[in-house]
Amino acid sequence: MYTDKKEYSFSTCWNIKRHTTGEGMIDEILSLGFRQVELNYNVTDELLKTIEPMIERGQVGVSSVHNTFPHVADPDYGTDSVLLGFDDEARRKKAIELLLRSAEYAHRYGAKAVVVHPGEVPFEYNIDEALKKIYHKQGKDSPAYQALWHEMLEKRQASGEHYLRRIQESLEEVCNLSEQRGYGVNFGIETRSRCYQMPTLQEAGTIIGQMKGAPLGLWYDIGHGMMMDRMGLYDNVREANALIDHVVGVHIHETVGLSDHWCPYIHSQDMSYFDSFLDIIDRSPVKVYELKAACTPEEIDESHKLITARIAERREDKQLANEL
Repeated sequence: MYTDKKEYSFSTCWNIKRHTTGEGMIDEILSLGFRQVELNYNVTDELLKTIEPMIERGQVGVSSVHNTFPHVADPDYGTDSVLLGFDDEARRKKAIELLLRSAEYAHRYGAKAVVVHPGEVPFEYNIDEALKKIYHKQGKDSPAYQALWHEMLEKRQASGEHYLRRIQESLEEVCNLSEQRGYGVNFGIETRSRCYQMPTLQEAGTIIGQMKGAPLGLWYDIGHGMMMDRMGLYDNVREANALIDHVVGVHIHETVGLSDHWCPYIHSQDMSYFDSFLDIIDRSPVKVYELKAACTPEEIDESHKLITARIAERREDKQLANEL
């Protein structure tokens, strides 16, 4: 019997490939002690046929859905795409329609938020993959890595403002229409796992700052932030904590080297670094574990116990400090 995970939610990305029915997938997550799930972008209409009755019966809650939802096979509207930043107006409008469809499902299921991958600065090839190969073979400080990194950064900075503006225009449209339709959900723009993808934490802060009052905030993916910090894109701990008041949801996992979606503390065996994100988790309105299939139920439970115990300790310490 695993710990009751209470307000914590769990992404279906962990076990979606192991199941042919939505009911079986959700039952396995519930057996871990979770009461809520995040329905990720690979959930199909077919899987929803047996998930929706479980939601209606109150067997499972839905904390969040991950755009594009339900699953869309077209890579133009997948997770690694220009998406809300398309210059082609027809494709941008389609991306907006699909995000609003995700929001409609979130509203229907009683979810609080939609996780959004807003877009990217397009490159002719996957420069992030090339950089990661050099990182593993020669290291971040090698001349080969530094040369390619500066090439990436130069193009990202030259085109970034344009795509950020397009993304913001799309998000403004989405938020306005969502509010008009009464969906009542937050849109969380997610920190990404590839260096040419948007937003960085600074870019997220810019959009959020310019859209004050909109149902929009940061979806902070801890593992992705760790990865981008290691590659050299931004100062993850400092910048993420500076945005703590704007976090609408969090993906909880850690990165070992440049491999993400591992159980915090357990797989890295680093018992201090992840503490830097505990205040963000504690304050976040939606808390979702986003773990890979290799994580076992025992590891997930142990990781959760460590996180919640440490958060409780921090709360006690703060309370004592306030009383003194």
